[in-house]
Formats: sequence, structure tokens, C-alpha cells
Amino acid sequence: MATGQRSNRKLVPQASQAMEQFKYETAAELGIPNYHGYLGDVPSRINGSVGGNMVKKMIASYEQSLAQGQQPPTPQMTNKL
Repeated sequence: MATGQRSNRKLVPQASQAMEQFKYETAAELGIPNYHGYLGDVPSRINGSVGGNMVKKMIASYEQSLAQGQQPPTPQMTNKL
């Protein structure tokens, strides 16, 4: 890996399985079949749309919880080098 690049790490490691399931559900909602296993032959535009829609859904969920008067937990950001 080049200098300055980091691997993609989750802030809450226990959420790995749930995030994988969320990714597959989002792909299915977008009508992308067989979004499992090796994805190296999937165009970046499709992968980007899955990730973008995941972020969109997470933001909407957070906004909804704020609108309902609930304060969702905020993960502590760590700056490990």
C-alpha cells in the first residue's frame, strides 16, 4: 500500500457482519443481482452507487432519530497512525 493510504477500518468492529448484510440489501434494492463474493469485475460506477446509497440511508436514519428527539450514539473518533 502506498504511503499515506490506510485500510478501510470500521469504527465499531462488532458491526462488520451487519454492514455486510446492509451492503447486500442495498444492492438488492438497486436491482443489482449476485452482489456477493468476488466483485473485482463489477464496474466502479455500480460499487459507488451501492456505497453512496448506503451512506444516504445512514444519514436519513440519523436525521430521523434526531427529529424524534433521540440522540443517537456518536462513535469516538480515534486518529491512529
